[in-house]
Amino acid sequence: MGRLSGKIAIVTGAGSGLGKAISETFAAEGAQVVLTDIDLAAATKVADAIGTTAIALQQDVVEEQRWDEIFAATLDAFGTPHILVNNAGLVIPGTIEDCTLELFRKQTSVMLDGVFLGCRAAVRTMKSNDQPSSIINLSSMAALQGYSPFVAYSAAKGGVRSMTKSVALHCKEQNYPIRCNSLHPAGIDTPMVRQEAVGAGGGATPETGMIPIGELGHPKDVAALCVYLASDESRFMTAGEYPVDNGVLYKPA
Repeated sequence: MGRLSGKIAIVTGAGSGLGKAISETFAAEGAQVVLTDIDLAAATKVADAIGTTAIALQQDVVEEQRWDEIFAATLDAFGTPHILVNNAGLVIPGTIEDCTLELFRKQTSVMLDGVFLGCRAAVRTMKSNDQPSSIINLSSMAALQGYSPFVAYSAAKGGVRSMTKSVALHCKEQNYPIRCNSLHPAGIDTPMVRQEAVGAGGGATPETGMIPIGELGHPKDVAALCVYLASDESRFMTAGEYPVDNGVLYKPA
């Protein structure tokens, strides 16, 4: 029996990269999965490959009403969800000197406002669940050590880190059966990381401290930890922050 048998999960940004790997791994462990993405075609391709235990829905995570629709569609398709993975994101280069307010707001809207809306919708729905439920928020090592070439990204992910703890503590105080934890990857081999790690001319960008020693990680390295945090095996773990970074945080200067 799979580690997530009987569980129903929603994964945002599921059309590629980490979201794709998480969705596939959840399904392999027995979960029914709702894959959402702003790119419906990409999410549908992944869901179709998984099979009848997965569906794809279009979602822009910054649209408040759409969150209610996603949870309603999940209920109609499979039942009340037990797992939410807030994974959708984007990265646009910009230091504190050259990042425009427009680009700052664009990134924080998706990666901070979107996570807030997802957590709120999940808590309102999952608080009545009769079994343990889990919210997993994808943050970044940038939230723990800064990332000077990407100031907006770092700010958003830092907000996700602290909001995760606030959500977790609220659920404990209200005696809700919901845990909330954050993951902090660095240098995982996804289209977004390759975009930020390779310059337009094909050469490596200047060293930023966010690429692991030796090699890029695989999306399955993150997905494996998501399975654990989504399962009842981690029932005593909430408000935690978990690096998936191959030692980046402790990399010698």
